[in-house]
Amino acid sequence: MNPAPPVTSTSMAAAVFSALDRMPATRPRVRVAIPPPPVVAPGVLLSVVIPARNEARNIGPTLDALRERLAREGIAYELVVVDDGSSDATPDEVAARAAIDPGVRLARNPGPHGFGYAVRYGLDAFTGDAVVIVMADGSDSPDDLVRYYYVLRDRAECAFGSRFLPGAEVVDYPRLKLGVNRLANWFIKVLFGLRYNDVTNAFKGYRANVIEGCRPFLSPHFNLTVELPLKAIVRGYTHETLPISWRQRAHGVSSLKLQEMGSRYLFIVLSVWLEKMLTRGDYHRRDDDAPGRRGAAPARDLPSVAARR
Repeated sequence: MNPAPPVTSTSMAAAVFSALDRMPATRPRVRVAIPPPPVVAPGVLLSVVIPARNEARNIGPTLDALRERLAREGIAYELVVVDDGSSDATPDEVAARAAIDPGVRLARNPGPHGFGYAVRYGLDAFTGDAVVIVMADGSDSPDDLVRYYYVLRDRAECAFGSRFLPGAEVVDYPRLKLGVNRLANWFIKVLFGLRYNDVTNAFKGYRANVIEGCRPFLSPHFNLTVELPLKAIVRGYTHETLPISWRQRAHGVSSLKLQEMGSRYLFIVLSVWLEKMLTRGDYHRRDDDAPGRRGAAPARDLPSVAARR
């Protein structure tokens, strides 16, 4: 029979650590790796306004995907997340990224609350040469955001995406919502004589001068998604339409309630239509806001943010 090996301090320590490794953790901690701040080339600043209410499970991945894609393209950006009275960890998710990336900003809408109010708060807060409204749930594609950037920089004052053009991709769009969407957009097309077929989509981009030229805003809710593009069209700003992608959110449910919004959409649509028919161009873009002037030129010729302050 072989003698037992001598017990040393080294072997005792190894046995202790081995036993600790086999013990279950009483309070496991999950750490989420947040990408470091990107290095981007100086130039035109693209603002992204993201209204968010109780989107703690979505807003982090949405911000990380936008940051990565814009950085890869070398686009200078600010991501303005407007917290619209969240009761979950949405502000914490944003603050964690803002702490390491100066391009991420958390803005808190003190109220009143609602999708339109949150977007309007962001439109008052952004500082870029152009702004794109992006949903917090990750339904909009970062690749399409980059395409919007080049439209706004080089070709038009507004970038309008459509989920219903050849080349577009739509994943898991609810059937009832789809039917209501197509009916509403058909009505708007006929009323205004448009070729554009996705006015109700929130994901759109505007140069800063367009936002100023479309004030004042009336819509407190999701009807802002039609007020902005219809005013831009009626008031004479240029736009380009391109096919985009859309996919259903991964977590949670949308706060859009179709049964509550029908009359509100109709009110805004008719308000802008009456402006078109009755005001004789009173709200049309001014001569000093024409293409080639400050705030309306191709974005590579736009003044810097510092120069506009």
